[in-house]
Amino acid sequence: MHFSIPDTQECKEDNGSTYVAYNIHINGVFHCTVRYRQLHSLHEQLKKDLGGSSLPPFPPKKLLALSPVQTEERRISLEKYILQLSQDPRVLNSDVFNGFLVSAQNETQRVGGWQDEVPIDVYLMSGQKATLSIPATLQTDDLLEKVCSHIHLPNELVYYFALFLVKKEENDLIVVKRLQDFESPYISQRFVKGKQRIMLRKNYWDVSIDQAVMRDRVGLNLLYAQTVHDVERGWILTNHEIQRQLAALQAKGAKKEYLDVARTMKYYGYLKFQRCTCDFPTPGTPVLISAGNRELNFRIECEDGSVKEGNFKVTRMRCWRITVQEPVEDSGKPSSSNNRNNRDSSNSNSSMQEGSRSTNNSNSSGENQEISRTTSISRRGTYSNNQEINRHNINLELSFEYLMSRDDMRWITITSPQAVLMSMCLQGMVHELLSHKRGYKVRTPSERVRKGSLSYMRRDGSSTRVTLNHTGESLSMDGGSSSQSPIGELSLRRLSERLNDLHLLSSSDRPSSTTSHNSMANQATVENDAFEILGDDTL
Repeated sequence: MHFSIPDTQECKEDNGSTYVAYNIHINGVFHCTVRYRQLHSLHEQLKKDLGGSSLPPFPPKKLLALSPVQTEERRISLEKYILQLSQDPRVLNSDVFNGFLVSAQNETQRVGGWQDEVPIDVYLMSGQKATLSIPATLQTDDLLEKVCSHIHLPNELVYYFALFLVKKEENDLIVVKRLQDFESPYISQRFVKGKQRIMLRKNYWDVSIDQAVMRDRVGLNLLYAQTVHDVERGWILTNHEIQRQLAALQAKGAKKEYLDVARTMKYYGYLKFQRCTCDFPTPGTPVLISAGNRELNFRIECEDGSVKEGNFKVTRMRCWRITVQEPVEDSGKPSSSNNRNNRDSSNSNSSMQEGSRSTNNSNSSGENQEISRTTSISRRGTYSNNQEINRHNINLELSFEYLMSRDDMRWITITSPQAVLMSMCLQGMVHELLSHKRGYKVRTPSERVRKGSLSYMRRDGSSTRVTLNHTGESLSMDGGSSSQSPIGELSLRRLSERLNDLHLLSSSDRPSSTTSHNSMANQATVENDAFEILGDDTL
């Protein structure tokens, strides 16, 4: 996750007194507004849960009211704290941490009571939907399990799927983001710009997993619906003969046979992104990118109309990072009422100050190293509370350091509103690759146990006890006791109308980026063993 606290705002108590609140953004999007004492309360609960010695120090209290300069210093300190906190995978997987973020999201957006029941629609790739009644603050993984239980998907297959926010644009389906457990899908969907749906899609990259999923009738239906969609949208390349063959199998309802043919086609299992730009081979090059088969696939249209194609294997990416340039108005001034000067200074993750903040993920050959990440964002202005980022007004960049040849490590930068989603795809591929290498199995709902409760301090200083929803027991099915899946035997003749353990290395071991405004002189980086040290013969 990519955290920042780009700005503050002045808020009023019921008695008329004022206080300073801090706007937390996650993955470049405003998430919640919190006070200093709320973050301090979170810190104290994490100390009890995880042990205080392993947590970064919390910024100290001040006895007197803060001056504007001191407020800015505190904002920087709190941002440094949450950046360091988010580097610990135990924190990212902590129910206390994620429960706090969901509760703060709910308080900020004033959705309602913590357990108020609300209706929510979750769409399948077939266009069918499951309508459920859930608490407004139900977290993503709990909703995923509830949906899969509702459609009778077996427990062992649940986490081969995930919930995504998607939108339809010019007859195409755009995957905006994968919902994560630090957020409430209901709140995130309700306050996002534009009309977006929550959709269930497969969430793995190794196509051999298809065989296990296809053995279940519901799993087969879900894969079939997504594949038909991808063929119809042109995400999977087919020729006229294959199209006729698939159409005949579709007309007969031969789903497994349809999948067997589609799985041999180019770009099967890839996620296609919107057109964007990159600096390879030259700056500003328009490119169509797809993610799949442990690689990023680049398709570049040449002036003569021909298409050149290149593949960047995840095993040859030494690291990658996300950079978010925050919006500025046409006048060149930051859009927030709490304006600050633009900053381009470079910082290390161990002593983060104002300036560049980017997320780094890297690969190495160490057997005992795992996937992990650090976070930073390049400041280009600020924006105020409840202001959803206009993705046409900011630049999101994904940069990765790639092993072109034995002695040639090169940085490649992609500018795209889907840069964070691309980064998550890379993380998913690496995680899947390492899990397979070490013999890990995908988790199941029965193995994910959420116990106890969180004492959430509101901004007004009062506290409420928030029960952590999941107890390891099967969630009740809203569809009654029938064993018949609500998705049934899908009719898909026309879909066109439907829709890691942290290990920090010294920055001296790392080459610097060639991108000037994002360079970081003392940047700590993260290594994992998906990066292959390739020999001359391979190169």
